[in-house]
Amino acid sequence: MFAYNREKTVGDRGVNVVGKPGVSADMLYTLYAWQQTALAPLRLAAVAGQHFFSASTFPFVDTRTARAIAAACELVERSTRTYPKPPFGIDAVTIRGRELPVEEEIVAATPFGGLVHFAREGAERLPRAMLVAPLSGHHSTLLRGTVQALLPGHDVFITDWTDAKTVPAADGRFDLDDYIDHLISYLRVLGPGTHVIAVCQPSVPVLAAASLMAAAEDRCRPRSLTLMGGPIDTRVNPTKVNRFATRHPLSWFQNTVVSRVPYGYPGYGRSVYPGFLQLSGFMSMNMDRHLGAHLRMFENLVRGDGDSAESHRKFYDEYMSVMDLTAEFYLQTVELVFQKHALPRGEWVSRGTKIEPAAIRDTALMTIEGELDDISAPGQTLAAQELCSGLPAAKREHLLAEGVGHYGIFNGRRWREAIAPRVAAFIARHD
Repeated sequence: MFAYNREKTVGDRGVNVVGKPGVSADMLYTLYAWQQTALAPLRLAAVAGQHFFSASTFPFVDTRTARAIAAACELVERSTRTYPKPPFGIDAVTIRGRELPVEEEIVAATPFGGLVHFAREGAERLPRAMLVAPLSGHHSTLLRGTVQALLPGHDVFITDWTDAKTVPAADGRFDLDDYIDHLISYLRVLGPGTHVIAVCQPSVPVLAAASLMAAAEDRCRPRSLTLMGGPIDTRVNPTKVNRFATRHPLSWFQNTVVSRVPYGYPGYGRSVYPGFLQLSGFMSMNMDRHLGAHLRMFENLVRGDGDSAESHRKFYDEYMSVMDLTAEFYLQTVELVFQKHALPRGEWVSRGTKIEPAAIRDTALMTIEGELDDISAPGQTLAAQELCSGLPAAKREHLLAEGVGHYGIFNGRRWREAIAPRVAAFIARHD
């Protein structure tokens, strides 16, 4: 555990999440929990059917009919399951043909999140990189590929946020200001010279934290910032997601999508933006693609193509694993980032202190955008360069990754082969 040094005043937030959210929203989470319980017998029957028709002792296991029934049972089980948080599963890294073991260790923690270190031999001599994972639905394990690409050349740490439904209400609030407090505290734990890499949503609070630390001349302020696909200024080239946020007043979000955690979870009674609602939103944006992927998995299983089916399982085991966000964090983010655009307008006040990116004068800045990003469109992250007007040209860099969508910025082949080397070179120049 570690202590915060910033004053715990409320500040000018303009968000009230103390009152009871809408009854319909409360009932929605309760009904979802009941539905999961009611579907348990069907899920168990599907598991039994899958094992029965795919067992090596079943006489007709190699027939198309048996494979089709087993595949259908698996799809039923997967569509009714609650997906747990996957492990990072990074046990080793290969450097110059030599395999080195990697161990996860928690170096700082609060009820709402921790800082995980991927410790390995020789890492202390490398540039220290703190990877800030999004708090926007998926777990930090979604950045597994990001970590793996950074490990050979960096001493890597990652923020690991906690599912809000597992945090007892007695542990108090967690909002956007608390998020910033966590980042500053983590940087103080790591000490001077840390390079920060923010993926998507945290680009905004990371820039805010760096601004506050620069203004305070904090010796632990980041040596460099790399902001990847983040909503620094969503007025630029607005996406479908951005337009949705501005079409509704904040009260609509509070009354429609904020709910209380039902009985049976450690966070019973806490107001949250539920993970299952976020997942519904993610999938609805590309429903045809998701349905097609599941149909292809069924066909692969019927054909006996186990490798393709396993690739599908690995992707969706991660994609379907989501977490709840505290209501105050979600609502404050919607209001300040997507509705008021407080950071680019110079109107963001956190804990009574105005956030001024122009105060950043010696922290190098790299912004990365994907040409095909439909969540944080090109131009939105680049806006950070203009806000950091105190930085000389030698400490600035921008990369527009052609033909890359949102997830391709930090994961997959293009990340490994084209983007990660640029990030590594940028960090090396400013280490």
